[in-house]
Amino acid sequence: MGIVIDLSKAKAIAHDARRAARAKEFEPFDAVIMKQIPGNDAAVAEAERQKIRKKYAALQAQMDAAQTPEQLKALMP
Repeated sequence: MGIVIDLSKAKAIAHDARRAARAKEFEPFDAVIMKQIPGNDAAVAEAERQKIRKKYAALQAQMDAAQTPEQLKALMP
């Protein structure tokens, strides 16, 4: 018998990695919005953040739909 992977736990780990990757992509836009940096348009930053949210929402759905550890691994950010 080989190694058995608990898919629920693997998905939890994958989602943690997804959240960390999303947070890293948010960082430059968060700074613009939080600090109201002159010369940087907060609306543009928020639009970019929305693109990132949409990208990672799609990834979340794909991760939730994964049926095997191999499918999940292929999706890892």
